[in-house]
Amino acid sequence: MTITSRSVSAEKLRSPEEVPLQPSAAQSSGNVADTAGDGDDGVCLKAKMSLLNGITVIVGSIIGSGIFVSPTGVLVSTGSVNMALIVWTASGIFSMVGAYCYAELGCMISKSGADYAYIMETFGPFLAFMRLWVECMIVRPCSQAIVALTFSIYVLKPFFPDCQPPEESLRLLAVCCILILTFVNCWDVKWATRVQDTFTYAKLLALCIIIGAGVMKLIEGKTQYFTFENTTYEPTSIALSFYSGLFAYNGWNYLNFIIEELKDPIKNLPRAIAISCTLVTIVYVMTNVAFYTTLSPKEVLQSEAVAVTFANEIFGYLAWTIPVFVAMSTFGAVNGILLTSSRLFYAGACEGQMPEILTMIQIKRLTPTPAVLCIALLSLLYLTVSDIQALINYVGFATWLSIGVSVLCLPVLRYTQPALKRPIKVNLIFPIVYIVATILVTVVPMIAEPKQTGIGCLMIFTSVPVYLVFIAWKSKPIFFQKAVVTATRFLQKTMLVVGKQNPAKV
Repeated sequence: MTITSRSVSAEKLRSPEEVPLQPSAAQSSGNVADTAGDGDDGVCLKAKMSLLNGITVIVGSIIGSGIFVSPTGVLVSTGSVNMALIVWTASGIFSMVGAYCYAELGCMISKSGADYAYIMETFGPFLAFMRLWVECMIVRPCSQAIVALTFSIYVLKPFFPDCQPPEESLRLLAVCCILILTFVNCWDVKWATRVQDTFTYAKLLALCIIIGAGVMKLIEGKTQYFTFENTTYEPTSIALSFYSGLFAYNGWNYLNFIIEELKDPIKNLPRAIAISCTLVTIVYVMTNVAFYTTLSPKEVLQSEAVAVTFANEIFGYLAWTIPVFVAMSTFGAVNGILLTSSRLFYAGACEGQMPEILTMIQIKRLTPTPAVLCIALLSLLYLTVSDIQALINYVGFATWLSIGVSVLCLPVLRYTQPALKRPIKVNLIFPIVYIVATILVTVVPMIAEPKQTGIGCLMIFTSVPVYLVFIAWKSKPIFFQKAVVTATRFLQKTMLVVGKQNPAKV
């Protein structure tokens, strides 16, 4: 996005003695913003992610709080351990099918923004804006609030072994978590990526320890809880169980949001998706198996911190290590949401469907400060709801409805634009199966939980008046246009941010 007359130029934001907005080699390494090339003072995204980096992004995005929170939600809706394990496995396969469809879409429409870019290309700006609104205003900040609350639960639970931690304490600690990581992401993207790498290793280590302990219990013959006893076969309950299961797999499409930064995406995107989704499915199912080798269904249902309860039963005086690892995992997941969300804000603003300020980068720190602050503030708003399961249902409904529409783009584009280059061509049976399953997962819970799905629908349809007023309505009053320009300039000067700088156009 070039700097226009609506925004303040870089020259006005800096003093004459300041150096040009050109990051050094040390600064650009690992940063969101990177130089466009030799002799070019522009700032843009650059393809520098390898296959391993892509796998790390997906695995790090998927594995957050879900595996530590969702076992309870899945078991509540299924009633038995074996049915819960089936749901976990089916959720992984379901995510793999969706990811396979996204591989074709990502290689065919290689723009940052993923779902947003695909819907824009297929169905036009209105539905694309609805998807953008859902993701930016509901899914990302709500997911971040969930993960931050989970972080708080695992940090405080050891101090309240016989009761629930106070809600005020949980929310306050979640606020601190978000604010600290907001500062990190605003200060230096290299700091943010180091946090992401470190805490990704921590979460994998925690799961490996849990799985290892579970394998030992299986060898000892601890299989008494693996039955279909008390299984619930009602379609509404099974569909609700998938909300919790699929929430844990949420994030498999995050690499598509930053495909412009992936080296050789035609080869590396499908490989990264296949490897990471398979790995996460195996890890998730084995982690649940480990939980049920030791904990009864009743103990799981009574626990808000399943991994802590498991550790207390297994590791004795070393039980404190698991909550630490889980807290590190969720801390890193909050960081990952902040780190990746700026690309979606950027893509929407470049299409003129988000405020211009959200495309801008801090001229000294080279970080997407406005976008980071925006998602942080929205996340703090969602922290006013302390019911994690309700938040999961809000996110689940909005997420899978939107992703279902994105997968629908695949068969529609096959019909409307058959000449598009398709390096990967998926058999149409996969998107059809995925769309049908998505309809079941989103429609059936409307019967079981009409209030929560109703709230989810209201959240989605709030995009309609916003689109009509701020995007479709072109002849806005002069005073409104001046107010927007004034607000943009004020925010630019306050945060010292500019848009993508192109020397030929400044």
